[in-house]
Amino acid sequence: MAATTAPQIEFSKELVSFIDDWKTKPGNLIMVLHRVQKEFGYIPREAAIKVSKMLDAPLAKIYGVITFYHFFKLDKPGKYNIQVCMGTACYLKGGDDLINELETLLGVAVNEVTDDGLFSIESVRCVGCCGLAPVMIVDGEVYGKVDKDELPEVIAKYKERG
Repeated sequence: MAATTAPQIEFSKELVSFIDDWKTKPGNLIMVLHRVQKEFGYIPREAAIKVSKMLDAPLAKIYGVITFYHFFKLDKPGKYNIQVCMGTACYLKGGDDLINELETLLGVAVNEVTDDGLFSIESVRCVGCCGLAPVMIVDGEVYGKVDKDELPEVIAKYKERG
């Protein structure tokens, strides 16, 4: 039986340079992982393996950091990742209702991706817009004082973009 190899993943020149710059600095792993996630939108297994080799750090340590911090993602999100704030103010003003309605409208649960790859839903901690509760962020755009009846229109806006 022939040995199978993991698919190769290419790092941009900028990412390689960033890792080289941070290689010997304290706290380098978190900074590097943030930059990897910025490049790919998540941290693919192949990227974690490559970082392990480049930093000469055990893969278990890298996965320990990735799985400890809520910010890091192991699965590729949808093109439009809908982040619903579940901080105290947003939760009390209906954040959970927004998630439930989004799950119904999109047919996926939190941390899942729609079949067309366009949308994913994520429950996040406080985004710092408590005065606008409940808040959601889509593709970097902040939506404040969101009512669940507005969600079909927001989704349609992003579907049109494709």
